[in-house]
Amino acid sequence: MRLIGIDPGLQRTGWGVLAVDGSRLSHVGHGVIVSDTKRPLAERLRQLYEALGDVLRQWQPVEAAVEETFVNKNPTSTLKLGQARGVLLLAPAMAGIPVSEYTPNLIKKSVVGTGHAQKKQVAMMVTTLLPAAGAVKDDAADALAVAICHAHLRRNNEIIAQAERKQGRSRMKSGMRA
Repeated sequence: MRLIGIDPGLQRTGWGVLAVDGSRLSHVGHGVIVSDTKRPLAERLRQLYEALGDVLRQWQPVEAAVEETFVNKNPTSTLKLGQARGVLLLAPAMAGIPVSEYTPNLIKKSVVGTGHAQKKQVAMMVTTLLPAAGAVKDDAADALAVAICHAHLRRNNEIIAQAERKQGRSRMKSGMRA
């Protein structure tokens, strides 16, 4: 199964695609979508939407994960980032791909082990966990970290669901004997 992680940004949006087989993760592809800062906001948002749509068609992920936005000191920047995030959530949703969202601290904790890791630490761990990706930097490394976080949490949720189903069957069997 393939999944995509997205690190949203109006100027630079990172993306990273992983193949997931049980607990095994493999790097498939990664990159950065760049919008033209000289264009009006609406055109830049269209650029993001179309470019991410191209990535989705090329790599065919079945699930998507997007980093949640934190509030900047500059309200205008925060608003523009929120608009870009909305477009980046919409693209996979319009393609019929389920989208999950994760906070930056949860992503860092899932990949590095601490929620307050620096960008360099995240990039180093992404390279360690996905050696085939090579030396990935900045937005693409963050996007791959989002994908890794989603894969780990997804796997944990599967294990919990299996245990709950097994426990439910055990209760049914013991109830039938009584």
